[in-house]
Amino acid sequence: MDSNNISLREVDSVEIVSLVDNSVDFASSVGRRDVEQVRKWVTKRLGEEWIKKHFQYPFAEHGFSILIRTFADEKTHYTLFDTGLGRTSVVDNAKRIGLDLTQVEAIALSHGHYDHFGGLQKVVKVINRKDLPIVVHEDMFKTRGVANPDGSIRKYPNFPKEDQVKPAKFVKTKQPYPLAENTVLVTGEIPRKTDFEKGYPQQRVFINGQWQPDPWVWDDRALVINVKHRGLIILSGCAHAGIINTTLYAQQITGITRVHAILGGFHLAGKEYEPRINQTLKELKRINPKLVAPSHCTGWRGIYAIAKTMPNAFVCNSVGNLYKL
Repeated sequence: MDSNNISLREVDSVEIVSLVDNSVDFASSVGRRDVEQVRKWVTKRLGEEWIKKHFQYPFAEHGFSILIRTFADEKTHYTLFDTGLGRTSVVDNAKRIGLDLTQVEAIALSHGHYDHFGGLQKVVKVINRKDLPIVVHEDMFKTRGVANPDGSIRKYPNFPKEDQVKPAKFVKTKQPYPLAENTVLVTGEIPRKTDFEKGYPQQRVFINGQWQPDPWVWDDRALVINVKHRGLIILSGCAHAGIINTTLYAQQITGITRVHAILGGFHLAGKEYEPRINQTLKELKRINPKLVAPSHCTGWRGIYAIAKTMPNAFVCNSVGNLYKL
């Protein structure tokens, strides 16, 4: 697909459910009409009787997963983005809040780190859809690790093999890739244009019998949705490419400059990444989204800075949040 000429279908609306994230908050007020907390919207969907008999609050972990429902021309499509850290986390949280994962038509993985694919095999079994597409990048299958301060390498868990995800199938692509009848777009590889978003310097890959630096995480991709009268919704797993690079590329490949919302991991946590916070904030203010929900690997310093600088746009994400855009 030509990344310079993509016509992303406009949707009437989209609903995004936070299924797995690092934090939960079921008590604080949100103060926005386009965000609902879990118990409120589950009650609307399934009623008080279901709540009394079956409802359980979802739990948090160091991982990421969201369920996306797009609405266009009286059709509804379900896409799952990432599958958390734990083997059963996505499945358990979906069951606790009454979501039916068998409606999922496609899975997209943001990148090949284990806190984003940990639940993949269990999710595939629950969906049980023949030839369910799992959109991946070939780098996800690399043997990976991270360099410790003492120079040792901590190896990451291996990415699942083809025979471990049957009856689903991997769809490998480096290019932008449409899902859900072109209502959701996987960005493909994201060019690195900013001078402050420098990937993941500690990442290593095992090649030819030795660990080698692999800082750029080229398999890092995001999802993009174009909402009528609003603009782009950008969904990031970890933003190893940089959340600003990610947003700039989403604008480039769709030809749409207006950004309504940016949600997901911004990877601003840790001493190596916290110096990027101020520059990221400067660019976010220039882009001027109406909703910003930083989560997962953004870290409390980055989240606090965004909340302080963009109070009208900021939402503190919680597992179970529903975004209605």
